[in-house]
Amino acid sequence: MGALDPGAKLVLDLVEKAQAEGAKPIDQQTPAEARQTYENQRGPLTPEPPEVAAVRDFTVPGPRGEIPVRLYRPAGSSDGTALPVIVFYHGGGWVIGSLNTHDVVCRGLANHSGCAVLSVDYRMGPEDPFPAAGEDSYAVLEWLTVAGEGQGLDSTRIGVAGDSAGGNLSAVMTLMVREKNGPPIAWQGLIYPATDMRGGYESRKAFGEGYLLTQAAMDYFEGHYLQGPGPRTDWRASPILADDLAGLPPATIVTAGFDPLRDEGRAYADRLRDAGVPVTYKCFDGQIHGFFTMGRVIPEAEAGIRLIAEGARAVLKP
Repeated sequence: MGALDPGAKLVLDLVEKAQAEGAKPIDQQTPAEARQTYENQRGPLTPEPPEVAAVRDFTVPGPRGEIPVRLYRPAGSSDGTALPVIVFYHGGGWVIGSLNTHDVVCRGLANHSGCAVLSVDYRMGPEDPFPAAGEDSYAVLEWLTVAGEGQGLDSTRIGVAGDSAGGNLSAVMTLMVREKNGPPIAWQGLIYPATDMRGGYESRKAFGEGYLLTQAAMDYFEGHYLQGPGPRTDWRASPILADDLAGLPPATIVTAGFDPLRDEGRAYADRLRDAGVPVTYKCFDGQIHGFFTMGRVIPEAEAGIRLIAEGARAVLKP
């Protein structure tokens, strides 16, 4: 493992300074406070949004009401072209995060992949605990097959991608469509994904304090989302526990060297490979959890976004 990236160290120093001045850690905030804290981080950490051809917010039908989504068409694309689509699920521990917190990431993915990106504002805990996020995530895929053509989307070329909790949901979607014989997914992009709710990995012990995503924060998120021990061994929460990963779509998987989720992301990549699934895996050794959204201070965020986008382009736009 390499040294901590200077930009990542700056982020950690900013967090330490804020907490020394009285800011509460995420795990000591209410969900509403934590969501606002995450939104507020966009100013100091997120770069200016790159221009894309079009952005549109609308809703699609879900199992418990309308699901807000945001559709991005990449720069240089025309309205009359049916584009492959990456369905993007944002991170935030299934409790925080929004269409806005991952706006820059989605714009970058669209421009670098040449695909449309459909970002999903799925229901979150504690108001809507497991499995609500997965139900909404799947509903959007179903909607694509019915109505995607009317939005200029090619529903025969679908990828899924997401970071952290969104990486978890992306992995779960590939299993869910197989079980339900649902809309075909051609590619998956997993960005420092949570894959195993049982914990116990060495990286969780090594980096569970002092590297932004703490063990206390993970307990907070999982507590609000799972609301009990039962779901921990359900593959809809821990996709690495699915009996069989054979036949799943090609995967591009990114982890971060100083991330407590590093080892379970790598373990999932290994399980996919063992099952015969093509996998491109890269660990950004000097990085911390969440670095994709921190491009203002971590230049390597752009390299990560490009890597995921290239994986999508190779499969969805050969």
